[in-house]
Amino acid sequence: MTVRQPHPIEVRSYEILRSRVDLTPMPPLWRAVTERIIHVTADLEYAVDVVTREEHLARGLAALRAGAPVVADEGMVVAGITARPAVCHIADPAAGRLARAAGISREAAAVRLSYAEVGPGAVWAVGSAPGALLEIIARDVRPALVVGLPVGFVGAAEAKEALRASGLPQVSNVSEKGGSAVAAAAVNALLYYDGEAA
Repeated sequence: MTVRQPHPIEVRSYEILRSRVDLTPMPPLWRAVTERIIHVTADLEYAVDVVTREEHLARGLAALRAGAPVVADEGMVVAGITARPAVCHIADPAAGRLARAAGISREAAAVRLSYAEVGPGAVWAVGSAPGALLEIIARDVRPALVVGLPVGFVGAAEAKEALRASGLPQVSNVSEKGGSAVAAAAVNALLYYDGEAA
């Protein structure tokens, strides 16, 4: 757990957010994740768009507190996770070589390289590539949690639906919305969570 002192602008942002949408009926971790996503996007629709289960988030929180690695699908997610370094092989030349040799996307190759490095029990954060999310499902990476929030009109909503149907512990959203900042925000919400899991 990372103890932090939020900036006054962040504190004020949360005050405004809470004056506009009441998320108190949500379980505590779900609320923390949703509030941080709304905080970074200023998009109140995430209040009804985020899909998860509290026990999934509790599993991810426990893993992070135990030092589990975080794996990201691309560099912008890595840059947005502020409390812990994340593994990301998308820019690794080996990902390009593996993609060509295996006839798969670079995103899928990066997932394979990352899994070879970290093994089971990691927290995976996808904010850009629906293909990475599909590879996580297909490769049976045995995650502690998958933060599946890729953005886009081509395949993003479908990949998130496949994640929810997979039975993997996850947090996702229903719409095409998402992105690197959103995925990083969900991970940060857990890294900064200072309460007890339900």
